[in-house]
Amino acid sequence: MRKLSFCVLFCLAATLSAQTAPAAGSATGAALYPGVGPGVAITLPAPDTSGGMTLNQALATRRSVRAFNDAPLTDAQVSQLLWAAQGVTSSKGQRTAPSAHAQYYLHLYVARAEGFFEYLPGKHVLQPVSPLDLRAKLTADKAPMVFVIAGEYERAEKTTPAAQADRYVNLEAGHAAQNLVLEATALGLGGVTVGGINPAETATAAALPKGITPIYVIPIGHPAKP
Repeated sequence: MRKLSFCVLFCLAATLSAQTAPAAGSATGAALYPGVGPGVAITLPAPDTSGGMTLNQALATRRSVRAFNDAPLTDAQVSQLLWAAQGVTSSKGQRTAPSAHAQYYLHLYVARAEGFFEYLPGKHVLQPVSPLDLRAKLTADKAPMVFVIAGEYERAEKTTPAAQADRYVNLEAGHAAQNLVLEATALGLGGVTVGGINPAETATAAALPKGITPIYVIPIGHPAKP
């Protein structure tokens, strides 16, 4: 069946009431964005869980890349990147990146020309949250896609002392970010983990909900030729 374009999906969102339910205990997707319709979740291709570049090769060749050409990423590449960062890998809901006590405090967002989306790991879908192109507001690095890794510090602090809770969230974000850039390398892409951001400004630019704090901004794309 022919795939619908992102623009068509947003148009359908205005007339359809279908909505992807968030995972229990975690507020996700368009329900967190006042004034934005629920949209139609975009089902991603199944990730490839075997083959590809070896881990040692990816480790040896990964470099921070800040200059990209204009070539877009394919659906398969987007799927693979998101799965590497936060994909579900077991029937128990365990993911590619470890999380303290399996609480999974992270939210993973994607900014691209067609809009701003949240990745829902349990269903391996992209949930549209805004039709705006937010890439330029998130980073000066011009890339076809900009990933945002954000965390729920307040939720972590409800069950863990604050200092330890913050550390757990930051460590989890680091695990996911490394997975993401290693997968980018394995796909012949490039990216850079930008940690020197102003969380409040980034949250405002992306209109993130209260309690969801940006930790990393990661532009990814095809490296420009030197």
